Amino acid sequence: MEGVKMVINTNISAQSSARMLAESSSKLAKSLARLSSGSKLVSPEDDAAGLSVSLRFDAQINRINASSNNVGNAVSFSQTQDGFLQKVQKALDRMSELSVLSQDATKTDTDRGLYNSEYQTLGAYINDLATKDFNGVSLFSSSSLDVTTDSDANKFSMTGVNLGATTYTNATTSQSIATTSGAATALTNVKAAINQLATDRSTVGANLARLSYTNEQLSVLKENLSAANSRITDVDVASESTQFARYNILVQSGTAMLAQANLTPQSALRLLG
Repeated sequence: MEGVKMVINTNISAQSSARMLAESSSKLAKSLARLSSGSKLVSPEDDAAGLSVSLRFDAQINRINASSNNVGNAVSFSQTQDGFLQKVQKALDRMSELSVLSQDATKTDTDRGLYNSEYQTLGAYINDLATKDFNGVSLFSSSSLDVTTDSDANKFSMTGVNLGATTYTNATTSQSIATTSGAATALTNVKAAINQLATDRSTVGANLARLSYTNEQLSVLKENLSAANSRITDVDVASESTQFARYNILVQSGTAMLAQANLTPQSALRLLG
Protein backbone atom coordinates (compact mmCIF):
# COMPACT_ATOMS: atom_id res chain seq x y z
CA MET A 1 0.00 0.00 0.00
CA GLU A 2 1.34 3.38 -0.98
CA GLY A 3 2.24 5.54 2.00
CA VAL A 4 0.40 8.76 2.76
CA LYS A 5 2.44 11.80 1.72
CA MET A 6 2.65 14.88 3.87
CA VAL A 7 1.58 17.69 1.50
CA ILE A 8 0.17 21.20 1.81
CA ASN A 9 -1.56 22.00 -1.51
CA THR A 10 -3.84 18.97 -1.69
CA ASN A 11 -5.65 17.85 1.47
CA ILE A 12 -7.20 14.53 0.46
CA SER A 13 -8.50 13.84 3.96
CA ALA A 14 -10.36 17.15 4.02
CA GLN A 15 -11.83 16.54 0.54
CA SER A 16 -12.99 13.06 1.51
CA SER A 17 -14.47 14.34 4.77
CA ALA A 18 -16.20 17.18 2.93
CA ARG A 19 -17.68 14.74 0.38
CA MET A 20 -19.02 12.40 3.04
CA LEU A 21 -20.34 15.35 5.05
CA ALA A 22 -22.20 16.60 1.98
CA GLU A 23 -23.74 13.15 1.44
CA SER A 24 -24.82 12.90 5.08
CA SER A 25 -26.24 16.44 4.98
CA SER A 26 -28.22 15.61 1.86
CA LYS A 27 -29.64 12.45 3.46
CA LEU A 28 -30.44 14.37 6.63
CA ALA A 29 -32.29 17.05 4.65
CA LYS A 30 -34.26 14.41 2.73
CA SER A 31 -35.14 12.56 5.96
CA LEU A 32 -36.29 15.84 7.49
CA ALA A 33 -38.43 16.56 4.42
CA ARG A 34 -40.04 13.11 4.65
CA LEU A 35 -40.86 13.53 8.32
CA SER A 36 -42.22 17.05 7.85
CA SER A 37 -44.33 16.13 4.80
CA GLY A 38 -45.34 12.62 5.88
CA SER A 39 -44.48 11.35 2.40
CA LYS A 40 -41.68 9.06 1.27
CA LEU A 41 -41.78 10.56 -2.22
CA VAL A 42 -40.38 14.06 -1.70
CA SER A 43 -38.65 13.90 -5.07
CA PRO A 44 -39.30 11.78 -8.19
CA GLU A 45 -35.94 10.03 -7.93
CA ASP A 46 -36.94 8.57 -4.55
CA ASP A 47 -39.13 5.98 -6.32
CA ALA A 48 -39.87 6.76 -9.95
CA ALA A 49 -41.98 3.63 -10.53
CA GLY A 50 -43.80 4.06 -7.22
CA LEU A 51 -44.59 7.67 -8.06
CA SER A 52 -46.12 6.58 -11.36
CA VAL A 53 -48.30 3.98 -9.64
CA SER A 54 -49.27 6.46 -6.91
CA LEU A 55 -50.39 9.05 -9.47
CA ARG A 56 -52.70 6.50 -11.07
CA PHE A 57 -54.04 5.45 -7.66
CA ASP A 58 -54.73 9.08 -6.72
CA ALA A 59 -56.62 9.68 -9.97
CA GLN A 60 -58.65 6.49 -9.57
CA ILE A 61 -59.51 7.30 -5.95
CA ASN A 62 -60.73 10.75 -7.01
CA ARG A 63 -62.88 9.19 -9.72
CA ILE A 64 -64.31 6.75 -7.17
CA ASN A 65 -65.20 9.70 -4.94
CA ALA A 66 -67.02 11.29 -7.88
CA SER A 67 -68.90 8.07 -8.63
CA SER A 68 -69.80 7.71 -4.96
CA ASN A 69 -71.26 11.23 -5.03
CA ASN A 70 -73.27 10.35 -8.13
CA VAL A 71 -74.62 7.20 -6.47
CA GLY A 72 -75.51 9.18 -3.35
CA ASN A 73 -77.47 11.67 -5.47
CA ALA A 74 -79.26 8.79 -7.21
CA VAL A 75 -80.19 7.36 -3.79
CA SER A 76 -81.65 10.74 -2.79
CA PHE A 77 -83.54 10.84 -6.11
CA SER A 78 -85.05 7.37 -5.53
CA GLN A 79 -85.91 8.11 -1.90
CA THR A 80 -87.74 11.25 -3.04
CA GLN A 81 -89.62 9.16 -5.61
CA ASP A 82 -90.71 6.68 -2.97
CA GLY A 83 -91.75 9.46 -0.60
CA PHE A 84 -94.13 10.82 -3.21
CA LEU A 85 -95.37 7.33 -4.13
CA GLN A 86 -96.30 6.71 -0.49
CA LYS A 87 -98.59 9.73 -0.74
CA VAL A 88 -100.00 8.43 -4.01
CA GLN A 89 -100.74 5.16 -2.25
CA LYS A 90 -102.75 6.93 0.44
CA ALA A 91 -104.65 8.93 -2.17
CA LEU A 92 -105.50 5.84 -4.24
CA ASP A 93 -106.58 3.95 -1.13
CA ARG A 94 -109.00 6.74 -0.27
CA MET A 95 -110.21 6.97 -3.88
CA SER A 96 -110.98 3.26 -3.91
CA GLU A 97 -112.87 3.68 -0.64
CA LEU A 98 -114.86 6.59 -2.06
CA SER A 99 -115.76 4.65 -5.20
CA VAL A 100 -117.20 1.87 -3.02
CA LEU A 101 -119.07 4.32 -0.74
CA SER A 102 -120.58 5.98 -3.81
CA GLN A 103 -122.17 2.66 -4.79
CA ASP A 104 -124.15 2.49 -1.54
CA ALA A 105 -127.83 2.08 -2.46
CA THR A 106 -128.86 4.15 0.53
CA LYS A 107 -126.96 7.20 -0.69
CA THR A 108 -128.54 9.99 -2.73
CA ASP A 109 -127.04 11.65 -5.78
CA THR A 110 -126.23 14.60 -3.51
CA ASP A 111 -124.14 12.30 -1.33
CA ARG A 112 -122.44 10.89 -4.39
CA GLY A 113 -121.68 14.42 -5.53
CA LEU A 114 -119.82 15.04 -2.28
CA TYR A 115 -117.86 11.82 -2.67
CA ASN A 116 -117.08 12.77 -6.23
CA SER A 117 -115.74 16.18 -5.16
CA GLU A 118 -113.19 14.54 -2.85
CA TYR A 119 -112.39 11.89 -5.48
CA GLN A 120 -111.63 14.52 -8.10
CA THR A 121 -109.46 16.52 -5.67
CA LEU A 122 -107.35 13.44 -4.89
CA GLY A 123 -107.03 12.64 -8.59
CA ALA A 124 -105.79 16.17 -9.28
CA TYR A 125 -103.29 15.77 -6.43
CA ILE A 126 -101.85 12.63 -8.04
CA ASN A 127 -101.71 14.33 -11.45
CA ASP A 128 -99.81 17.22 -9.87
CA LEU A 129 -97.24 14.85 -8.31
CA ALA A 130 -96.58 13.39 -11.75
CA THR A 131 -95.02 16.73 -12.79
CA LYS A 132 -92.54 17.00 -9.90
CA ASP A 133 -88.80 17.05 -10.55
CA PHE A 134 -85.49 16.67 -8.71
CA ASN A 135 -82.97 19.38 -9.57
CA GLY A 136 -84.70 19.85 -12.91
CA VAL A 137 -84.86 16.11 -13.66
CA SER A 138 -88.36 14.61 -13.82
CA LEU A 139 -89.07 12.28 -10.91
CA PHE A 140 -91.78 10.38 -12.73
CA SER A 141 -90.75 9.71 -16.29
CA SER A 142 -90.75 6.47 -18.25
CA SER A 143 -87.13 7.15 -19.22
CA SER A 144 -84.36 5.33 -17.36
CA LEU A 145 -81.51 7.21 -15.69
CA ASP A 146 -77.92 6.04 -16.15
CA VAL A 147 -75.95 6.18 -12.89
CA THR A 148 -72.14 5.84 -12.84
CA THR A 149 -71.07 2.86 -10.74
CA ASP A 150 -67.26 2.86 -10.80
CA SER A 151 -64.10 4.82 -11.63
CA ASP A 152 -64.46 3.96 -15.33
CA ALA A 153 -67.94 5.52 -15.41
CA ASN A 154 -69.71 2.26 -16.22
CA LYS A 155 -73.46 2.73 -15.90
CA PHE A 156 -76.40 1.20 -14.06
CA SER A 157 -79.69 1.92 -15.81
CA MET A 158 -82.16 2.96 -13.11
CA THR A 159 -85.65 2.06 -14.29
CA GLY A 160 -88.04 5.00 -14.47
CA VAL A 161 -91.47 5.31 -12.86
CA ASN A 162 -94.19 7.06 -14.87
CA LEU A 163 -97.09 8.54 -12.90
CA GLY A 164 -98.44 9.85 -16.17
CA ALA A 165 -99.02 6.34 -17.51
CA THR A 166 -102.49 5.46 -18.78
CA THR A 167 -103.12 3.14 -15.85
CA TYR A 168 -102.92 6.12 -13.50
CA THR A 169 -104.68 8.69 -15.69
CA ASN A 170 -107.66 6.35 -16.17
CA ALA A 171 -108.20 6.56 -12.41
CA THR A 172 -107.40 10.23 -11.92
CA THR A 173 -108.69 12.06 -15.01
CA SER A 174 -112.26 12.59 -16.29
CA GLN A 175 -113.66 9.82 -14.09
CA SER A 176 -116.73 10.70 -12.05
CA ILE A 177 -118.22 8.69 -9.18
CA ALA A 178 -121.36 10.86 -9.04
CA THR A 179 -123.33 7.84 -10.31
CA THR A 180 -123.23 4.20 -9.25
CA SER A 181 -122.18 3.06 -12.71
CA GLY A 182 -119.41 5.68 -12.83
CA ALA A 183 -118.27 4.64 -9.36
CA ALA A 184 -118.08 1.00 -10.46
CA THR A 185 -115.91 1.94 -13.43
CA ALA A 186 -113.79 4.18 -11.23
CA LEU A 187 -113.22 1.33 -8.77
CA THR A 188 -111.96 -0.90 -11.55
CA ASN A 189 -109.56 1.82 -12.73
CA VAL A 190 -108.34 2.65 -9.21
CA LYS A 191 -107.66 -1.02 -8.46
CA ALA A 192 -105.57 -1.22 -11.64
CA ALA A 193 -103.71 1.94 -10.57
CA ILE A 194 -103.03 0.40 -7.14
CA ASN A 195 -101.60 -2.70 -8.78
CA GLN A 196 -99.39 -0.51 -10.99
CA LEU A 197 -98.29 1.47 -7.94
CA ALA A 198 -97.26 -1.74 -6.20
CA THR A 199 -95.08 -2.59 -9.19
CA ASP A 200 -93.61 0.92 -9.33
CA ARG A 201 -92.75 1.01 -5.62
CA SER A 202 -91.12 -2.39 -6.02
CA THR A 203 -89.08 -0.98 -8.92
CA VAL A 204 -87.93 1.97 -6.81
CA GLY A 205 -87.03 -0.43 -3.99
CA ALA A 206 -84.96 -2.56 -6.37
CA ASN A 207 -83.17 0.59 -7.60
CA LEU A 208 -82.37 1.59 -4.03
CA ALA A 209 -81.05 -1.88 -3.19
CA ARG A 210 -78.76 -1.86 -6.23
CA LEU A 211 -77.50 1.63 -5.43
CA SER A 212 -76.83 0.64 -1.84
CA TYR A 213 -74.72 -2.35 -2.93
CA THR A 214 -72.87 -0.16 -5.41
CA ASN A 215 -72.12 2.44 -2.76
CA GLU A 216 -70.74 -0.23 -0.41
CA GLN A 217 -68.62 -1.65 -3.24
CA LEU A 218 -67.16 1.78 -4.00
CA SER A 219 -66.33 2.31 -0.32
CA VAL A 220 -64.48 -1.01 -0.11
CA LEU A 221 -62.58 -0.33 -3.33
CA LYS A 222 -61.59 3.15 -2.19
CA GLU A 223 -60.38 1.78 1.15
CA ASN A 224 -58.20 -0.86 -0.52
CA LEU A 225 -56.76 1.54 -3.08
CA SER A 226 -55.98 4.06 -0.35
CA ALA A 227 -54.19 1.37 1.66
CA ALA A 228 -52.11 0.35 -1.38
CA ASN A 229 -51.28 3.98 -2.14
CA SER A 230 -50.32 4.56 1.48
CA ARG A 231 -47.74 1.76 1.33
CA ILE A 232 -46.09 3.53 -1.60
CA THR A 233 -46.20 7.14 -0.44
CA ASP A 234 -46.66 7.42 3.32
CA VAL A 235 -43.54 7.54 5.45
CA ASP A 236 -43.02 5.09 8.32
CA VAL A 237 -42.40 7.68 11.03
CA ALA A 238 -40.75 5.24 13.45
CA SER A 239 -38.30 3.93 10.85
CA GLU A 240 -37.62 7.36 9.36
CA SER A 241 -37.02 8.88 12.81
CA THR A 242 -34.30 6.29 13.36
CA GLN A 243 -32.71 7.20 10.03
CA PHE A 244 -32.98 10.91 10.87
CA ALA A 245 -31.12 10.36 14.15
CA ARG A 246 -28.44 8.37 12.31
CA TYR A 247 -27.89 11.02 9.64
CA ASN A 248 -27.88 13.75 12.29
CA ILE A 249 -25.07 11.99 14.12
CA LEU A 250 -23.15 11.47 10.87
CA VAL A 251 -23.44 15.16 10.02
CA GLN A 252 -22.17 16.19 13.43
CA SER A 253 -19.29 13.71 13.39
CA GLY A 254 -18.49 14.58 9.75
CA THR A 255 -18.32 18.26 10.64
CA ALA A 256 -15.93 17.51 13.49
CA MET A 257 -13.76 15.28 11.31
CA LEU A 258 -13.62 17.87 8.53
CA ALA A 259 -12.38 20.42 11.04
CA GLN A 260 -9.77 17.92 12.19
CA ALA A 261 -8.72 17.12 8.60
CA ASN A 262 -8.22 20.82 7.91
CA LEU A 263 -5.73 20.95 10.81
CA THR A 264 -3.62 18.04 9.52
CA PRO A 265 -1.45 20.06 7.03
CA GLN A 266 -0.34 22.31 9.88
CA SER A 267 1.85 19.47 11.11
CA ALA A 268 4.02 20.04 8.00
CA LEU A 269 5.03 23.41 9.43
CA ARG A 270 6.98 21.65 12.13
CA LEU A 271 9.30 20.21 9.50
CA LEU A 272 9.89 23.70 8.11
CA GLY A 273 10.56 25.29 11.46
